Amino acid sequence: MFFVRLLESLKRGLRALRIWRTFLCLIFFLWWDSRSWTYIGGSSSHRRQFRQQIRARWLVTELIELGSAFIKVGQLLSARPDVFPVGWIDKLSELQDKVPPFGFDQVQALLNQELGDRCDDIIDLELTPLGAASLAQVHRARLRSGRRIVLKIQRPGLEKLFRLDLEVMQQVAALLQRHPSWGRGRDWIGIAKESRRVLLRELDFRQEAQYAARFRQQFLDDPRIRVPSVIWSLSTRRILCLDYLPGIKVNDRQSILKLGVNPSEVAATGAASYLQQLVRYGFFHADPHPGNLAVASDGALIYYDFGMMGSISDRLRRRLGAMVRAAALRDAVALVKELQAAGLIASGVELGPVRRLVRLMLREALTPPFDSNLLEKLSGDIYDLVYGQPFQLPVEFIFVMRALSTFEGVGRGLDPGFNLMAIAQPYLLPLMNSSSSGPNDLFNELGRQVGEIGSRAVALPKRLDESLERLEQGDLQLQIRMGESDRQFRRMVNVQQSVSQAILLGSCAISASLLRLSDQPLLAFIPIFFGIPVLFSWLKLQVKASREARLDRRIPISR
Repeated sequence: MFFVRLLESLKRGLRALRIWRTFLCLIFFLWWDSRSWTYIGGSSSHRRQFRQQIRARWLVTELIELGSAFIKVGQLLSARPDVFPVGWIDKLSELQDKVPPFGFDQVQALLNQELGDRCDDIIDLELTPLGAASLAQVHRARLRSGRRIVLKIQRPGLEKLFRLDLEVMQQVAALLQRHPSWGRGRDWIGIAKESRRVLLRELDFRQEAQYAARFRQQFLDDPRIRVPSVIWSLSTRRILCLDYLPGIKVNDRQSILKLGVNPSEVAATGAASYLQQLVRYGFFHADPHPGNLAVASDGALIYYDFGMMGSISDRLRRRLGAMVRAAALRDAVALVKELQAAGLIASGVELGPVRRLVRLMLREALTPPFDSNLLEKLSGDIYDLVYGQPFQLPVEFIFVMRALSTFEGVGRGLDPGFNLMAIAQPYLLPLMNSSSSGPNDLFNELGRQVGEIGSRAVALPKRLDESLERLEQGDLQLQIRMGESDRQFRRMVNVQQSVSQAILLGSCAISASLLRLSDQPLLAFIPIFFGIPVLFSWLKLQVKASREARLDRRIPISR
């Protein structure tokens, strides 16, 4: 028994070392790639993107090798553009958890353990699974009543492994949070807790069964959308039983045409269903890649896999109508205010660059003809802006953007002329009218504005009198704030500091060289000692200048 415990502890220790090794390599790569001097021939957008692709492929490979929990963590991190650069996010969002299947004897053992005598109702259970993933694999079967079903069966021993991995993740998050640079502006401990909550919940297939039933309820009256129903008597914590709905993968355009189904109609049906999920229900399928969508023989769209679902909070939904109205009027100032009120932009952020980005996005998004991959471009712009900047995008918002851009790609595969923005217009009109749910809300808003105007009007004579008195005494100063001038001034200050520190570094290097050649060579360590903090400060200035230059390229100045 002692040797068994010792072997178990050794395995846990080796597992923790493997996780820490991957984490330390990841931190080193992020630090190394942020330094412009590490690029041969100088840093450029093309070189940075090429290196990001290499690093992202390495990270995806590492996550797959680490196993189920880390594959799911990678999928969750693909919704955090504030943590990784956009090139990493794109690759992580493509992460699919396809792994070799486990043995059929384990399948039967788990079915007997979970269902007991109810296993007698299941016949014709196929030996080969329809698909295998990190959490489970799916087998097709039939009930004695003739009903065709699929069984999603969880991998054995998964929860024990998950808890070990999540414990190490929390240790890593605590270390990151304590670091003065890595922890600034990011809640690593909160991310770790959210990952733990989501992953442990995903191990309970009863939760997915509830999601599937809720999602199916939304489209019961729509014959164009099909969602498999849950067989509750054969569903447990580690077994999920659903109706078997056969279909052709949504990206198999040729097979869809052979059925006599118009792919353009399928794309329009899917877009309409997605907009209904977002606008009407606030509960949506967060992973609409081609593996989770199929087309029935009559052209209906079938949804699969309800482990990753998203919801829009009431607070964000209340703001969406005002956001849509401001966007329709191309009022960048009002839209930025609504984004701040919804918590999409952190308080205290300089709004000049944000307004310029919003104006650019509104001009591109709302000027016909609409670009077919508009959402994909906007997602890239938003992700690039968020990384390394003090913005805070809720995970629910990122899931919405990613789901829409993913489905936009699916729609273009079915119909090259597919345009989600054009289809969205009829669904956005009721959303614009839904932000004020009744006359009471209207009167409350009018009352608030009247009260605000009244308070300003009452205070106006006093403020005017104080201003005149200060003007007579010569104490009144006129202060003009120009966002672009401020940015140029900061850039000049950074350049000045960089040059000064470069001169100091050169002086330290020359002093060290001269002392090294003198009678007392050990004195050369004195200028080296004082030069090290200057070197780190100079490197920080280079990173800051690189980020500001990248932001300027992403957000051109409006003329």
